[in-house]
Amino acid sequence: MAKILVIDDDRSIRETLELYLTEEGYAVVTAQNGTDGLNQFVAHSPDVVILDIRLPDVDGFYILDDLRKEDENVKVIMITAHHDMESTINAMKAGAFDYIHKPINVDELDLAIGKAVRSQEMEKRIEGLLMEPTRHFKVGDIIGSTRDMRELFKTIGIVSQSRTTVLIQGESGTGKELIAKVIHHNTSPEEPYIGVNCSAIVETLLESELFGHEKGSFTGALYRKLGKFELARQGTVFLDEISEMSINLQAKLLRVLQEMEFERVGGKDRIRVRARIIAATNKDLKTLVREGRFREDLFYRLNVVAMTLPPLRERTDDLPQLIDYLLAKINIDLHKRIVGVSEEMMALFRHYLWPGNIRELENLLVRAAVVAKGHLLVRSDFPELIDDPADAPAQADKMTGRTRSGKWATLDEIEERHIREVIGEAGKNKGEICDILGISRPTLERKLEKYGIVFESGSAAHPGLSGGE
Repeated sequence: MAKILVIDDDRSIRETLELYLTEEGYAVVTAQNGTDGLNQFVAHSPDVVILDIRLPDVDGFYILDDLRKEDENVKVIMITAHHDMESTINAMKAGAFDYIHKPINVDELDLAIGKAVRSQEMEKRIEGLLMEPTRHFKVGDIIGSTRDMRELFKTIGIVSQSRTTVLIQGESGTGKELIAKVIHHNTSPEEPYIGVNCSAIVETLLESELFGHEKGSFTGALYRKLGKFELARQGTVFLDEISEMSINLQAKLLRVLQEMEFERVGGKDRIRVRARIIAATNKDLKTLVREGRFREDLFYRLNVVAMTLPPLRERTDDLPQLIDYLLAKINIDLHKRIVGVSEEMMALFRHYLWPGNIRELENLLVRAAVVAKGHLLVRSDFPELIDDPADAPAQADKMTGRTRSGKWATLDEIEERHIREVIGEAGKNKGEICDILGISRPTLERKLEKYGIVFESGSAAHPGLSGGE
C-alpha cells in the first residue's frame, strides 16, 4: 500500500483528500504547515507528497527543497490556486514531479499520483543497479555484436593495415563517419582527420575547399588557401555524401584518385596527395551510375574496399548495448543518472523501424532524459512514439512499417511518412527539419520535390496523406 503525505493549511482540502485517497486504497498522513510536514515526512517516509505552495509558516518551494535533501527521489506533487507560468516553471525546475492547480481536478490528481507511485516502485526495483559500477565506454566505440557488425569490425581491422580508398555505404544516421574516424585512428592517429560534407557546400566553393586556391584566382581570392587534401598531409580526408558531388567535380576527383596529385584553383604547381580518402554515401551509387548521375569510373575508383552499414531495424539485438552506450554519454552531458529504459519501451523499440537509425535513437533518448522524473525511462517519457494509448493500434502500424491495409510499406512510403511527421512538428523551420532528419538542405529540397510535399501555413499539405498504400 502506497503512503501519501498531504501538506496543506486548508483543513477542508486536507480532510477531503484524506477521505478520497483512503477510499482509493492509499495510506494517508496529513500536515497543516511546512514544519509539521517535514516532521511527518521523516517519521513516515511516504511514497508521494502532495504539497501546497502557499503555507502559513514557510514557502512551499523551501519545503520542496528540504524534502529533496531528505530524499532526492521523493515524488512531490505541488498544488496552488495561482495560475501563473513562473510558478509552474520554477516548481518543475526545483524537482517537483507534477504541478496541479486548484480547484483540484480528481482525474488529474489520480493520473499524477498513479504516475508518481509507479515511478517510485520502478526506482525501488532498480535501486541496486545504481550501486553497481557503471559500464565504461570509450569515446568512438562502435557498439554491436550482431553478425553484420562483427564482419564490419573484421573489415576495419584489415583496411587499417593499408591506406587504400574506402567507400562506406549506409542509411542516414547509421554511423558512417564514426567508422571513418575509427579507420583513421587505427591507421594514422597522429595525422589530421578532415571531414568534408559534399552536400553542404556549393560546387564552386567545394572545389576550393578540396584543392585550395591561389591568390587572385577568382573574385574574393585575396590570399592563397590550402585545400583539404593538402592540409590532411598523411592523414584522412573523409568525403561525406559523395553522391551529391556534381559531375564536373567528380571528374576532377577522379583525376586526383588516378594520379594522386592535384593543382590548386588558379595554380600550376602539381601537389602530391598523401592522405587516405574515405567516401561515404546514403545512396545506392550503382543506381546513380545507371541513371547517369554518378560517374562509373569514379565509382570503381572509390569502391576499392566497400563497407555497408546495416540499418538499426536490422540489428535490433544491439539495442540494449546501444542504449547503455548512449545513456552513458547522455548522463555525463545532462548530469543525469538514467539506468535504462523499461521493458515496455524496449519491446516497442524492437518493433520500431528507426527511419533515422542510431541518430534518431540518440535524439529520442536525449529528449526523454531531459523530461524524465525517474532513473528509468518509461512510456510517458516518449510521447513522440505513442502519444495516446488509444492510438496504440495506429501507432503500431507505423512502428512495424505496415500500411493501413496491413501490407508492408515500401522504404519510400516510410521515408515520406517520417518526413511529413517531422514537418508537422517543426513547421516551416527547414533548418530544424534538416537537423531532426540528419540531412542537408539540398537533400531535403529533393525529397520534398520527390514526394510532392509543399509548405502551407507552417505544415506540409498534400491530398491523400501518409499511411496509405
